[in-house]
Amino acid sequence: MLTYHLDHDSKLPLYEQLYRAIRHDIMTGQLSGGERLPAKRPLAAHLRVSQITVETAYGQLTAEGYVRAVPRSGYFVQQVDTLPHPIPSAPLSMLPPTVQPSAFTFDFKTNVVDTDCFPFSTWAKLSRAVLTDYDRSLLLETAPQGVFALREQIRRYLYAFRGISVEPDQIIVGAGSEYLVTLLIQLLGRKRTYAIETPGYPKLRQIFQANDAATVPIPLDEGGPSFESLCASKASVAYLTPSHHFPLGVVTSAARRMALLRWANEADDRYLIEDDYDSEFRFVSRPIPALKELDHNDRVIYHNTFAKSLAPSLRIGYLALPRSLLPAYQARFGGYASTVPVFEQYTLARFLETGSFERHVNRIRNLYKARLDTLLNALSRSSLAGRYHVSGTEAGLHLLLHMENGMNEQELVSSAAAHGVRVYGLSSYYIGASSTCPPATVILGYAGIPSEQLTQAVDVLAQAWG
Repeated sequence: MLTYHLDHDSKLPLYEQLYRAIRHDIMTGQLSGGERLPAKRPLAAHLRVSQITVETAYGQLTAEGYVRAVPRSGYFVQQVDTLPHPIPSAPLSMLPPTVQPSAFTFDFKTNVVDTDCFPFSTWAKLSRAVLTDYDRSLLLETAPQGVFALREQIRRYLYAFRGISVEPDQIIVGAGSEYLVTLLIQLLGRKRTYAIETPGYPKLRQIFQANDAATVPIPLDEGGPSFESLCASKASVAYLTPSHHFPLGVVTSAARRMALLRWANEADDRYLIEDDYDSEFRFVSRPIPALKELDHNDRVIYHNTFAKSLAPSLRIGYLALPRSLLPAYQARFGGYASTVPVFEQYTLARFLETGSFERHVNRIRNLYKARLDTLLNALSRSSLAGRYHVSGTEAGLHLLLHMENGMNEQELVSSAAAHGVRVYGLSSYYIGASSTCPPATVILGYAGIPSEQLTQAVDVLAQAWG
């Protein structure tokens, strides 16, 4: 009779413990091929567990091919090659992985927002209303482009606040930037060459590489992405952040925008992808008009998400496709399921429809502007005063800090880390080595650090760099 010591106090279910113990004996040769396992009832009595526990363990072993069930005869071990490495003799713990605490007291990362700003009470109220109004229809499959109510509200928002005129059928709702960019690569084709800005999002290049799509880096100057470099490349699609480049903060000039549109219009297969990732956060003037607003020949694909304005974990973004791409989208992806839960789509639609989104953006814009002022004031009053200058403060949720204290970029980053502050070197956002990268420059994202802690963080940086 098989004898195993099962822990009744363990968080691992008894049937899982038994399954792992028998599998271990099979894989290590303790139970040989063709050997008959004990009947369920006697084994349950012997181990002092329920018969269901043994039955469930045997069922799992059978499903995975370790044993075979013979009607009216019992369960028999299958012939399985032993593993080349020893198996742990005790069942592995199923405890959830622990989250390691950050080694940094302050982290100036750029991919976070202040979660305390999320409108929980309003969102909860609208969620309850959606549950009441839509009831069982929330459980039904929806259109792959997203529910019409949300697409209509996004259409209204784009027209009112970005001057973009599209129809709901041009809008595709998807689960974040990674999914939507991957969808665009599939839609436009992997055999193209895509122009991407340098410096720029490191993850963007990773997405193109993961999809086996060739990319060519396009440097920036004071007017935006280099038009000469784009024309000299073999690219037929350019991925741009014209309203507020990440991370330099450059705003593409009107003349350069018109040149980019002319480039896109010179061939039927050319497109511009406009990433308008933080257009809500402009502090010194009205929002910069979107490139899509100037697009009279339908060559611009507009892309945005609610990651900065609401929360990255909400995983809701959207595209506005040119009409010329809609037939190809419907043919290739018309049978796909929507990647965003219907419940969240209807809740966000209500959030937009009731004006709650506009009020929320106005509130957090003021909060982030105050946070930016706090950071700038702390820098000007610190011992670093006179040994730095900043750029990129007109918009967005980060700035560039150009140090002039004799330290290079790596020394700045390392010294800050040694004092418990994480900053990010600008050169890491360039594709390959670049002589155009400003020296001794770090990126400070301030959205995730409360105002009262920003002054403390600057004090620590002053110690590290003093």
